[in-house]
Amino acid sequence: MSISPEIQGFLICLAAYVLGSIPFGIVLSRVCGTPDPRQAGSHNIGFTNVLRVSGKTVGILTLIGDMGKGWLVGWGVQRAAIPGPWVLMAVLAVVLGHLFPVFLKFRGGKGVATGLGGIAGLHPQLGMVLVALWAVAVGVWRYSSGGALMAFGALPVCSWFMTFDLEFTIFSALLGILVIVRHKGNIVRLMNGTESRLGQFQGKSVI
Repeated sequence: MSISPEIQGFLICLAAYVLGSIPFGIVLSRVCGTPDPRQAGSHNIGFTNVLRVSGKTVGILTLIGDMGKGWLVGWGVQRAAIPGPWVLMAVLAVVLGHLFPVFLKFRGGKGVATGLGGIAGLHPQLGMVLVALWAVAVGVWRYSSGGALMAFGALPVCSWFMTFDLEFTIFSALLGILVIVRHKGNIVRLMNGTESRLGQFQGKSVI
């Protein structure tokens, strides 16, 4: 008996969520014998905090893992025979897995790397634009959180002018809102002038 496209789409989204739940920052820290990011620094599981507490090698590997799981879903679902909306929902699912991982009692990261990877998998040119916005903002202000807010705040606008696809733009807005809401603490610290700059070893992680 064949599986309907709707059931197939649901199963793909479920698999994307489980993949997104893999905490590469914790797994790699354990493998490399470095501190558990949940117990040091900002206690965040993502790239910035892992970079602070475990060094460049583990931090970069964490970035690759977190971006990679987003990219794999974004790239893979486009090649699956499922309706268009499920493609976008699968990318949201992998980001939700990173934000609320089932393996960590739903306490995860902030979705920046996974979100960027997912967008790059769906639309490589848009992904490059977002990475460039992040890099420029971080290069100028040295705030990784500022780069994330810049990139994901601009995501819906960039999506519209690069695709003119309303469905994709709505998806982009939802993704941007998810990431920005997860940065509410960083926004407060940026406004108060207490946010740590990239390279400092205190303060809060953002990715």
